[in-house]
Amino acid sequence: MLEKFISKDLPELEFNVPANFNFAYDVMDVWAREAPDKCALIWTSDTEAERRFSFADLKRESDKVAGYLDSIGIGRGDFVMLILKRRYQFWTIMLALEKIGAIAVPATFLLTSHDIVYRCKSAEIKAIICCGDERILDSVAEAEPKCPFLEKLISIGPEVPEGFEDFEAGVAAATPWERGGFMNDSEDPLLMYFTSGTSDEPKMVMHSHTYALSHLVTAAYWHDLTPDSIHFTYSDTGWGKAVWGKLYGQWIVGATVFVYDHEKFVPAEILALIGKYRITSFCAPPTIYRFLIKEHFNCYDLSSLKHCCTAGEALNPSVFEEFHRRTGLWIYEAFGQTETALTLGTFSWMTPKPGSMGKPSPAYDIDILTPEGRSAEAGERGVIVIRTDKVKPLGLFIGYYRNPKLTRKAWHDGIYYTGDVAYRDEDGYYWFEGRNDDLIKTSGYRVSPFEVESAVMGHPAVVECAVTGVPDPEELRGTIVKATVVVASEFKAQVADRMQRAALIKDIQSYVKRITAPYKYPRVIEFTDALPKTISGKIRHVEIREKDNK
Repeated sequence: MLEKFISKDLPELEFNVPANFNFAYDVMDVWAREAPDKCALIWTSDTEAERRFSFADLKRESDKVAGYLDSIGIGRGDFVMLILKRRYQFWTIMLALEKIGAIAVPATFLLTSHDIVYRCKSAEIKAIICCGDERILDSVAEAEPKCPFLEKLISIGPEVPEGFEDFEAGVAAATPWERGGFMNDSEDPLLMYFTSGTSDEPKMVMHSHTYALSHLVTAAYWHDLTPDSIHFTYSDTGWGKAVWGKLYGQWIVGATVFVYDHEKFVPAEILALIGKYRITSFCAPPTIYRFLIKEHFNCYDLSSLKHCCTAGEALNPSVFEEFHRRTGLWIYEAFGQTETALTLGTFSWMTPKPGSMGKPSPAYDIDILTPEGRSAEAGERGVIVIRTDKVKPLGLFIGYYRNPKLTRKAWHDGIYYTGDVAYRDEDGYYWFEGRNDDLIKTSGYRVSPFEVESAVMGHPAVVECAVTGVPDPEELRGTIVKATVVVASEFKAQVADRMQRAALIKDIQSYVKRITAPYKYPRVIEFTDALPKTISGKIRHVEIREKDNK
């Protein structure tokens, strides 16, 4: 399958893109014809029995899901939000949406009703399909009256409360979808993600059908997969990392995708699963590796493991070295954004350098530009950019949905500006330095200071607030969220008393957890009389960061 879409070997990689490319039809249904019994997906859970799906199973199930969605009025161009944790239905629903031309909007289960309302209004979401988790169902039901374009609420179960359609019953009764004359253009919208900004609400990142094909590089050259591989990417389906590591590229190559559905992360369980299922390739954010190396590796059979990868934030060199000491395996880092596919990577034929993002993907024309707009010399800091003047590379987004001004700001004059600052060493390896803006990456998540500041400011004690990232003293999350707070005069006495101050900190943290997704709450809160500001009154986040890093 891989050779079908590539015309040259590395580094001169070229894609053969059909005019009407559709991953579900052109990859998955082809595998179902050519290797129907080959295992495509192994799904296991901490509460339910294991399930295995062949390529033929996925075709049959996705056709039935597509038939069901079509029967309830969901079709080409409709936006469907998926809040499915790691449930196996995510994969058949994603394929079904592609088959009928609808647009998937994957979302994390950590969203509050406020988050859901914002997304539904912004994208005119027509339907939400969610897992039957009580908290998720309650959040969706609470949001529904405030979402004027929302027509269908669907639960995959086991709980199907009043007002929700029963997904399983609907699929069971549906007539399987037949493609007939359905065709999409390769540049038609495929899926959309909401990604956090630093000075505004989350942005809507739209990708075309060619985005799926771009992840061939992710799977074949970074994850080092073949049809014999069993690959395990640790990610909730609400994040872009899920389609990077457990959907598109992996199935173009023909590998088996492994999924572990669980409520609580237990490092020992991950190591045990690698041995039990003979996992050959593993990918996780650095935070996961930090927890794994605290376990006793000699208790687990990791002999099947051949290749390990990481992305999302910088990997601490000490973790890199310790993991290699215990397993004999290097961890291969990479870089990309919600707006792109993998753009920089330590590919399987390269020697990893601890802390480096690797080298440019052969599918992209990458450079580093200085503030003066010239290409940076080795060791010189600048912004990572993607040149698009000759050709728009596969995997680069269509644009920010309904925000052409923001799109033009990031992408103009034949150059897409990532906003990430890095330098290149003498060997051509790229090293991440930070962002031009204030985006915080913590435990593999991207957190907008603006979103957290807005939540903190809702607390009655808070007058002003600045949110920044600080190093995690426990070295588990890399960076943690910090809020520097100015309180109202009536709370100053409470701040002055040690015990009352601790109680106030806990109360603010609890408040933020109720307002926005829990992973965004400030783990550190510092009180101050005034925030540093520019002459125009803007808060100087950089000054706070510099003080914290002294």
